[in-house]
Amino acid sequence: MIKLTSKTPEDFAGDLLVYLVEEGVERLPGETASLVNRALYQIKEQGDFKGKKEETFLFYPGLIGEQEELKAGRVLLVGLGQQDDNMAARLEQLRIAGGIIATQGSKVKAVDVLVVLPKEFVLSAAEIAESITEGLLLGNYRFTEYKTDEEAIEKVKPVTTFFLSDGGLSSTAVRRGMNRGRILAEAACAARDMANQPGNGWTPAEFAEYAKKISKKFRLKYKVIEKATMKKLGMGGILGVNQGSEQPPKLVVLEYKTDKKDPTVMLVGKGLTFDSGGVSLKPAAGMEDMKYDMCGGAAVITAMQAIAEEAPAGVNVIGLVPTTDNMAGGAALKPGDIITHFGGKTSEIINTDAEGRLILADALAYGIETYAPEAVIDVATLTGAVIIGLGHHRTGLVANNDTLAERLLEAGERSGELLWRLPIGPEYRKQIDSTVADIKNTGGKSAGTITAACYLQEFVGDVPWAHLDIAGTAWEYTEKSYVPKGPSGIGTRTLVNLLRNWNPLPERETKKS
Repeated sequence: MIKLTSKTPEDFAGDLLVYLVEEGVERLPGETASLVNRALYQIKEQGDFKGKKEETFLFYPGLIGEQEELKAGRVLLVGLGQQDDNMAARLEQLRIAGGIIATQGSKVKAVDVLVVLPKEFVLSAAEIAESITEGLLLGNYRFTEYKTDEEAIEKVKPVTTFFLSDGGLSSTAVRRGMNRGRILAEAACAARDMANQPGNGWTPAEFAEYAKKISKKFRLKYKVIEKATMKKLGMGGILGVNQGSEQPPKLVVLEYKTDKKDPTVMLVGKGLTFDSGGVSLKPAAGMEDMKYDMCGGAAVITAMQAIAEEAPAGVNVIGLVPTTDNMAGGAALKPGDIITHFGGKTSEIINTDAEGRLILADALAYGIETYAPEAVIDVATLTGAVIIGLGHHRTGLVANNDTLAERLLEAGERSGELLWRLPIGPEYRKQIDSTVADIKNTGGKSAGTITAACYLQEFVGDVPWAHLDIAGTAWEYTEKSYVPKGPSGIGTRTLVNLLRNWNPLPERETKKS
């Protein structure tokens, strides 16, 4: 929980009072308790704290001055480092500081934490509050649903309530930024919750139920396409992947509508709730991580949640999550089988472990025909090849439209979720030619991320489209103070930042492969 308080830092009697300090700053501005500035001077003189990025110093005010001067049990100084000229880097400095505060608060078993916002930090008041809030709430995340040892749960207990003091900034702007940051962080944490659930705890039915729940709470229209309807529609990709499963598949659809005259952007997320590889079985080592193969679907459904709560004007947003698991039951899809996707395109199955593109293809083709979007973005843990190319530090981006690609790169940078654009073209498309069907579902080892995108491109036509391969960033992501081990919740905040102030795309500049 996070709140804006009118209480002064001097009057805060909670567990932890926090000040953010830039490197080189000798004295904190504003009506700050003189005790903190005296302490800051002393520890800088001793060389124990200089305000460097991620540097911290914790002290007990009762040990160095009159307790009446400062009522908080502890004071934490957190370094911001030197002022960066890049706005996205400044936002990230604050998010990282927020994550550090959450971690330190948990370590000292703080229930209430007050953070004094930095008045002189070169960002707007709303941006400062938004980024700090994101860092605090994302860094405060814990998943203990399946823990039964109370002592173990207590050891990682998060902070109960964060309070923000405006530090002399506009309280109205701070409240606005805090609420935006809260919406983003809560949505990303919800995506983490979904991913942390085991394969027997998060199934297609849970995806549908969650979508139904948020549609009732927020301004969203909900529907789900069930297996029987998929058969009538000819969704051979989703049905094919689902053949070996006991769990029926679903295509979950959420709609955020503003005005018919506004452009429509469509989001599609891969909701593979567990991926055994099917008949092309994955190695046993590490297969437990395949419960994370639904992180693209989690990103889309939680982005829809945040968009509905934030309610941006001027854009309609459609979210689709094709969801199933991929199991090796007796009726499972086999290498060499041929399926027919929605719309009639046929595909030869070379490897049943290349299943994500099969379910996404049906959702893309169906969504484009049904909703005629101006732009389409799909998000998926699609290929191990993207990890070979980019590691766990950047999401792979493939797009047929330069403007859309640039907007996504900017949204990712603003969110602290960096992307890297990869090429696409006819030379890669040739790798998925089939001698017996229209296409085949793998193009060999070389350029695996790109050929997977080529498969998806077959189903978007000339609609501006971008594909985000988050296989390397959905878990084991770059170590950050506000990103836990396990699922990162990546993609949610990037999508919302992309759509907050959407402007219609220029006339078609889509590149055909």
